[in-house]
Amino acid sequence: MISWEDFEKVELRIGTIIEVSEFPEARKPAYKLRIDFGPEVGTRKSSAQITDLYDPEKLLGRQVLAVTNFPPKQIGSFMSECLVTGITTDGGAITLMGTDHEVSNGQRLI
Repeated sequence: MISWEDFEKVELRIGTIIEVSEFPEARKPAYKLRIDFGPEVGTRKSSAQITDLYDPEKLLGRQVLAVTNFPPKQIGSFMSECLVTGITTDGGAITLMGTDHEVSNGQRLI
């Protein structure tokens, strides 16, 4: 079990995907994403293994929930600056976490 204070340390924020590119050098199929988290956080890059369910053009403009206060992580030649959240389907694909209704970029999960 973690405390409420521990949970409050994790910054889970909503951002809008503004750029998607292929990541052919990744070990598992993935996209490189650039996500706008609003003026407080700015834009961040992330690698996401979501190619089974999502085409790049369908990801643009989509809001996603991401952890924005992890340290950057080197993934091959790419530096990931946030962790996009998702759930594994029964078939093993990743489905993204987001909102049912548009909210301002940078809003924190409460």
